[in-house]
Amino acid sequence: MNVIVKDLMVPISEYATVPKGSTLFEAVLALKKAQDESDPGKYYDRAVLVMDKDNQVIGKLSQLNVIRSLESEDKQMKKIEENIQFGFSPNFITKMKKQYRQKSHSLNKICLLPAKMKVENCMKTPSGYEYIDEDTPLDIAMHQLLMGPYLSLMATRDKDIVGILRLSDVFTAVVNAMKENESTK
Repeated sequence: MNVIVKDLMVPISEYATVPKGSTLFEAVLALKKAQDESDPGKYYDRAVLVMDKDNQVIGKLSQLNVIRSLESEDKQMKKIEENIQFGFSPNFITKMKKQYRQKSHSLNKICLLPAKMKVENCMKTPSGYEYIDEDTPLDIAMHQLLMGPYLSLMATRDKDIVGILRLSDVFTAVVNAMKENESTK
């Protein structure tokens, strides 16, 4: 079975995207819409791609990036995190954060921030190792996913990003290959 990246990747045209300059809230709505419209029984997108004016991918905003952005906007929370340099344990810092949140925050208050935040301030710009040619064999792609570790890789043709290779789709291909091998015994 000679599977290559383009056999499994999700084409950019089928992936959730927003233009640069969008708010975090607009990106979250685009991701939610893509998830709601995805085929039942298939894995859904866990990130939204940020596109420039030439419709080229400039970054990716994952669910984790969204949640991290909500916390990182809080200046007091940053001050609490800085205490780790004084030898306080991560467990102690977590307890301090929890106490601060209980006194001054609620989910509704935290979720007011996305209306103002721009996606380019929250997104992750892919590193060089997060790109993979669409004609790469799956075994090499699997190794690259593991080395990150990444949940997805940007599939390229020449220098253009043409799709997303998701770990979930690679996992499904591996399971299917295992089943096929087992049935031929």
